[in-house]
Amino acid sequence: MINPEIHTEFEKYRCCVLIPTYNNQKTIKQVIEDCLSYTTNIIVVNDGSTDNTPEILATIVGIEIVNHPLNRGKGKALRTGFAYALDKGYRYAITIDSDGQHFAYDLPLFLAQIEQHPEAIIIGDRNMGQAGAGIPSKSSFGNKFSSFWYHVETGIKLPDTQSGYRLYPLTPLNELHFFTRKFEFEIEVIVRGAWAGLEVLAMPISIYYPPAKDRVSHFRPFKDFTRITILNTVLVILAFLWYRPLMFFRSSKKKGFKKKVQELLSTDDSIEKKASSIGFGVFMGIVPLWGIQMLVAFGVAHILKLNKALVLLASNISIPPMLPILLYISYVTGALALGNPISLQFSKEISLALVHQFMVQYLLGAILFAIAAGVFAFVSSWAILRITRRI
Repeated sequence: MINPEIHTEFEKYRCCVLIPTYNNQKTIKQVIEDCLSYTTNIIVVNDGSTDNTPEILATIVGIEIVNHPLNRGKGKALRTGFAYALDKGYRYAITIDSDGQHFAYDLPLFLAQIEQHPEAIIIGDRNMGQAGAGIPSKSSFGNKFSSFWYHVETGIKLPDTQSGYRLYPLTPLNELHFFTRKFEFEIEVIVRGAWAGLEVLAMPISIYYPPAKDRVSHFRPFKDFTRITILNTVLVILAFLWYRPLMFFRSSKKKGFKKKVQELLSTDDSIEKKASSIGFGVFMGIVPLWGIQMLVAFGVAHILKLNKALVLLASNISIPPMLPILLYISYVTGALALGNPISLQFSKEISLALVHQFMVQYLLGAILFAIAAGVFAFVSSWAILRITRRI
């Protein structure tokens, strides 16, 4: 029997339960019936099941069913469900896996988050270390691996990035264009959601893993892990080339740039460490490693145990308005170092020798300029921090 109070909440927030399923004939009926105890706003996406799932779904009254003729992957099933839910006028969707590991009695917990976080993705934290849940060790390792890269890509720490029990705000996600369609979609959506400015939060939920003999998993360790690894590689590159700096400046705009910088400088790091971070960041912003500057800067800063936020902030000296100036100074520095005339007049006849000459001049100049600018940034920031500490 349906809980009228909870169903009223589902209607109030225009929220539905979205269940993607593929060949889960043993568990799908019970999962749906448990959810029907709380609401009839249920959409099931049958992702090309080849077992008895279609026949089972046909016997259940009060749900909406969307069918994929062929199996297209969990990510594509979720994207189909999001589009269908929006078309039906829903504003939120709570996704729940059809393998029986989640409990419908946690649905009200997700609804309770909407009032305080109306544009947040809420992920059900499964507490992978809890005793008695039968959680496979490989799942726990995979979750830690995924959570680490999510933190690298977004700066957000989450205890569980792979849980399929989630609350999604449909309208803001509809403005994004996703490109994955398998299990890796659940990584892409929370990374790109964070990049778009959405809150991504975790909330404790209960979890149950059936015994190994009864467990049905469509995760293919080699193929799907490879796809996830490729996705994380792309996301890390994008994060350090563009999105992490963008998120920093977006945060700075909200708080006030001056206040944001003050927060970074008010850490417990020593003056020497702060000055070294700023100097190294300026060096990385000028050195000619176009395309991977942010990635290299972050990696080296991690190895050297520098303040990574200050490094990334200082490396943004190469933002577009400053770029022509930095290129020109690098070119001039190279000319002076090689004893070449300082001239920007190019010959009409371009030869490999001429291209080589200008390239060598620029690269040498950029490296020398980067070193000089980094040293100057270190010395000046050290002096300023030392003086301000005394005041």
